[in-house]
Amino acid sequence: MSKIKVMDELLANKIAAGEVIERIASVVKELVENSIDAGSKHITVDLVKAGMESLTVTDDGSGMDREDAKKAFLRHATSKIYKEEDLYFIDTLGFRGEALASIASVSEIKMATFNGKESTYIHLKGGEILEVENCPERQGTEIEVSNIFYNTPARLKYLKSENTELYNCTAFIEKLALSKPDISFTLTNDEKVLVKTSGSNNLLKTIHEIFGMEISTNMLEFRAVTDDFEITGYACKPHILRANRNYMMTYINNRVVRNNDINNAINDAYYTYKPVNKYPIIVLKIEMDPTIVDVNIHPTKQDVKISKIKDLCELITNTLKDALYQNLLIMKPMETTEFASIESRVSEEHLPFENSDNDLPFKEEEQRNEIITPVIQKEEKNEQIFMDLGTQSTEHNAELKSLKLYPVGLAHGTYIIAENEDGIYLLDQHAAYERINYERYMKRLKEKDVAKVNMLIPITIEMSSSDYLKLMTKKDVLESLNIDIEEFGINTIVVKSHPTWLKEGYEEESIRKIIDLILTLEDKFDRVRFEEKIAITLACKMSIKANHHISFEEMEYILDELVKCDNPYNCPHGRPTIIKFTIYDLEKMFKRAMD
Repeated sequence: MSKIKVMDELLANKIAAGEVIERIASVVKELVENSIDAGSKHITVDLVKAGMESLTVTDDGSGMDREDAKKAFLRHATSKIYKEEDLYFIDTLGFRGEALASIASVSEIKMATFNGKESTYIHLKGGEILEVENCPERQGTEIEVSNIFYNTPARLKYLKSENTELYNCTAFIEKLALSKPDISFTLTNDEKVLVKTSGSNNLLKTIHEIFGMEISTNMLEFRAVTDDFEITGYACKPHILRANRNYMMTYINNRVVRNNDINNAINDAYYTYKPVNKYPIIVLKIEMDPTIVDVNIHPTKQDVKISKIKDLCELITNTLKDALYQNLLIMKPMETTEFASIESRVSEEHLPFENSDNDLPFKEEEQRNEIITPVIQKEEKNEQIFMDLGTQSTEHNAELKSLKLYPVGLAHGTYIIAENEDGIYLLDQHAAYERINYERYMKRLKEKDVAKVNMLIPITIEMSSSDYLKLMTKKDVLESLNIDIEEFGINTIVVKSHPTWLKEGYEEESIRKIIDLILTLEDKFDRVRFEEKIAITLACKMSIKANHHISFEEMEYILDELVKCDNPYNCPHGRPTIIKFTIYDLEKMFKRAMD
C-alpha cells in the first residue's frame, strides 16, 4: 500500500501559514504590501486589541473585479509573475501567491473591493468561501481579518502578549512608511492613532513624523552612485546611538530587507565613532538591477542574496565614512539622545521581546541615556518648525581646529575645563589623549619604512601550547609589524626587536597586547581592521586615565595636540572628547537669557 499521498489544499495552506504567517505583524505585513503593490497612496491599518481580536487594512489602490477577488485566495494565485523568467525581474513586494491563501486558511476574512467598474464583497472562514455579493463602491480594497489561528490552537497559544504584538505591528508600519515616503500610512489601535505619515515624498519629513524632531535634526544625508548601485538615505550623527541593530533600516528596491553583510558595512563606517555595543539609526535605500538580487530566499522575502555584495558593502562603508567625516562637530550640552520611541506610544509597561533574527521588526527594549549631558527643559515646538530643517548650518571639522582654547582648571581629576571668547569647553582628558595616541599609532602603522630597535635584553613570553601553535601560524603578521621573535624552549618565544613607535617603558606590555590581538584573528584576515584594533588597544592603555590630576602644562599639551587630529571630536571607542557650552547656553541655564 502506498504511503506517500498528496496533501489536500487546505492542509497545504495551513503549512504555508506556518511559514508565512507567524504572528499578527505577519498578517499586517502581507496585507499592506499587497496594498502598496496595488498602487495605493493612502493606507490605513486599524487594529482591535493589537489585532488579536481583529485587524482591518483599507487602501485606495486599483481594486479587483469579482473573478480576481475569488482567485486571490487560491494558493499560488498571483498577478505579479506569470512565467519563470519573471523571477529575475521582480519589482513588486509580493509575488509568491501564498500569503492570502495562508491567512484565509487560519482566520475569518471579509473583503470589499472596487476597481472602478465592479464591486465585490467576499466572506471566507478557514479558507472556504461563505458568500460573495455586491458592496458599496469605494475605490480600493478593505480587508478585515478576525479570529486569527482559531483552527490552529498551537499557533494561537504561542502568540505573544498584546503589547508585544502591537509593538511588532507598529515597528513594521514605521519601516514601511520610511520605505515609501510618498504613501500616507495611518496605524490605529482601539481607535488610538499610533503612526501617521503625510505621504509628502520627503524622506526626512517622514523620519521627523516617525521619530520626532530630536532625531530628524541630527540626521546626515548621503548619496552615492556606481554602475551597479545607487544608495541614498540618512544616517545619525555619532552621539545618537541605540543599544541594538533594530534601527539600522535597510531597503533594496523599496523592500524591507535583512542582510548581515550590509549591517556589518554600516558598523564599519561608524567603527571609531561609537562604542562597540551601540548602533546607529540609519535609513539606507539601495537601488539596483533586480537581476543581481535574489529575494526568493524565504517566504517573508526579507532575507536576500546579492551577487555583488562586496562591492555594495565597500560603497556603503566609504559613503557613510565620508558623510560622518564631513559633518563631525563638537557636542552641545542640549543635544540629548532621547526621543519618543514606539514603546512609549504603545505602552508604559516593560515589553518582554525575545531576541530572534527571524522576527519582523524591532525586538529589544531600548536603552537610553547613551551620553550623559546636562538635562535642560526645552519648550514644546510647533510642528511647523520642521520647515527650518533645511536651513540649519553644519559645523565641519575645521570648527575645533580654528579654536584657541585656554585651560582654566580640572574637575574631578578627569575633565579639563577650557575657555575662549565663545564659551567654555569640557574635555574628557582620557578620551582626548586616547584620540591623540590613536591617530599617532595609525599614522605609524601605515608607514612603509619603520625603524626597528634591537633589544639589549630580549623579552621572554611563555604561552599555552594552543596559543603558541596558533601564534606560529601567524608569525608573518608579527614580522610585518617589525616585531622579530624566535623560539625559546617549550611554548616560549623571545622578542629580539620591535618598531620604534612603541611607547618607551611600555614595550613588553604593548607587545603582549599585540600578540593577544593576533591570537583572536580569524582565518579571513583584514589588515585595515587589525591595525585599527592595535591602535585602539595601545592608545587606550597608554593614555592618561580618569581621576588622575595633571598639570596646566599637560592640559595645554592635550589641547594643542587634539586640534591637530583628523577627528578631534571622538575617542576611537566613539565617546565624545569635548562638549561646548556657549555663552548663550550658560546665560540660559542661569536665567540671564530668556526665550
